[in-house]
Amino acid sequence: MWNKEYWLPHNFAALAREYSDFENAKAVILPIPYEHTTSYKSGTRNGPSAIIAASRNLELYDAELKCEPYRAGICTLDELEPVSGEAGQMEGRIAEVAGWLLAEEKLPVALGGEHSLSLGLVTALAAKHNGLSVLQLDAHADLRDSYQGNKYSHACTMRRIGELAPIVPVGIRSLCRKEAEWIENKKLKIFWAQDIMNKRKWHTEVVERLSDEVYITIDLDVFDPGIMPAVGTPEPGGLDWYAVLQLLKLVASEKRIVGFDVVELSPQPGNIAPDFMAAKLVYKLLGYIFKAR
Repeated sequence: MWNKEYWLPHNFAALAREYSDFENAKAVILPIPYEHTTSYKSGTRNGPSAIIAASRNLELYDAELKCEPYRAGICTLDELEPVSGEAGQMEGRIAEVAGWLLAEEKLPVALGGEHSLSLGLVTALAAKHNGLSVLQLDAHADLRDSYQGNKYSHACTMRRIGELAPIVPVGIRSLCRKEAEWIENKKLKIFWAQDIMNKRKWHTEVVERLSDEVYITIDLDVFDPGIMPAVGTPEPGGLDWYAVLQLLKLVASEKRIVGFDVVELSPQPGNIAPDFMAAKLVYKLLGYIFKAR
């Protein structure tokens, strides 16, 4: 008996060439198995391949949208090989590749890997889109100026991104004292997880704070570990699946999403549910974007 693993195309969603070639694709999947500054549980370097493997078992018809989003074209690039060397080198390499995708008028979709890779994407997008804003879905503030002597640590990602574009953090429920002081001094609006759980119009408030062109960075630990345990730094009290989808759908309908990433999946042997959830999240957000356009 043939195992479909041997004959399905090995790309995101197992798409035939008609829907996965670079020239015609609207979106391009960029797998980045980068893991250099992980501070708790390692394994995010295996995240991109796990998401792509799970995506090959997706049902490609979206019942909510009543369409097949893949028909807009989704190309999958080879994994971007990590760069070893001085801090910031990998971010520069990612920015270079993202800039090329933007020049080709593609929607860049990065799969991580650790959260620090988001900086490279935003660097390229901020250079192209004046007035870009960044929506951060995350359990952690990631606003340290430096962590373990590294200004490019995953714990500093949003501090560096905030130097390039305004940020709107959602789902935050963990930070250090210095981050709390910085937030207060800068008067940064945080959509704390505990504040939005039972609030009815928080999705609209988030969207109102975003500019017309938006980059979305999704650290999977924004979800409650009960449904997303496969992350490097899980935090209790996270958001649920439908709350996140409701926000993403609203952002896609009201704003122009110019790129996004899904990061920090640390696959657990024997538990494929988180991998599939991450793949489904990517496909759902692509569907919202394609439908809005």
